[in-house]
Amino acid sequence: MSFGQAIGSGFKRYVVFGGRSSRSEYWWWALFVFIGQIVTIVVDALTGTTQTLYLLFSLGTLLPYLAVAARRLHDTDRSAWWLLLYLT
Repeated sequence: MSFGQAIGSGFKRYVVFGGRSSRSEYWWWALFVFIGQIVTIVVDALTGTTQTLYLLFSLGTLLPYLAVAARRLHDTDRSAWWLLLYLT
């Protein structure tokens, strides 16, 4: 799966917590979120806003990130309840 396909799949199936995601889909999605957060932090710093773009981007990608992570956990034969470890 390529970078573009992983991003498209992440947004297309953003509320699908069942099924499976490949390793490449998960890591491409994680890279997209990481780069997006860095870019929005830089843009917020240059424009002088108080992390407005960063918060909007993070909130906009939170649910798709959780869905991709849950599907990846299913691919490794684990329950999506393991995502609760992120909250601790």
